[in-house]
Amino acid sequence: MRLRPIDLAREHGLSTQAVRNYEEAGILPPAERSPHGYRAYAPRHAAALRTFLALIPAHGHANAGAIMRAVNGGAVEEALRLIDESHALLAGDRHTLEAVERALRDLAPPRDPESPRGLAPPREPAPGVTFIGPLARRLGIRPATLRKWERAGLIVPRRDPRTGYRVYTSADERDVLLAHQLRRGGHGLEQIARVLERVRAAGGPEPLQATMREWRDRLTARGLAMLAGAAALDTYLGTP
Repeated sequence: MRLRPIDLAREHGLSTQAVRNYEEAGILPPAERSPHGYRAYAPRHAAALRTFLALIPAHGHANAGAIMRAVNGGAVEEALRLIDESHALLAGDRHTLEAVERALRDLAPPRDPESPRGLAPPREPAPGVTFIGPLARRLGIRPATLRKWERAGLIVPRRDPRTGYRVYTSADERDVLLAHQLRRGGHGLEQIARVLERVRAAGGPEPLQATMREWRDRLTARGLAMLAGAAALDTYLGTP
């Protein structure tokens, strides 16, 4: 059965030029050519295109292309290695999400079973600002650690205009607490910096709950896409 570029393109709403580009990129196997130079595709090419498009939501456009090039070049082991790397990244993202959720729970006020609403009575309000020494002592960490986190961009305290001392606001203290929890969970500084950016963009831990749900939904969608991509690839590998 011979297929034209337009036959492959119509199935997915693509242009014929896109189909030709995918062939030139190695995403599709080389097509046969007529004596006049026209491309003639087969069902295997249609399966390759379906597989590539199924892999994109799971692995991204570039990695999906690399997987298809490896398969079409007979390097199935390389394709599986690329897939394994995507699974490892997804697992790492899941671990990060779970660590952030635990850290946010640790930041929540303690519950009091004798309180009508189950919340502990409010503590005395903390001062609006504090310096590095008192903050470090209160959290049980070293001032040098706070300075290291500042150099890494995790915490950016302002400076007192008169003394030049670092001044930490309540928001800074929240970020330090969250960073401390994540470090205890074994997460690296770059990873923690990305989490703190999410917290700041959301305006604090409470508004972040919606972001956390969206984050979890995206991870679930990626996991399901990986299943769909694996099924499509398995079918393609069995296509003559």
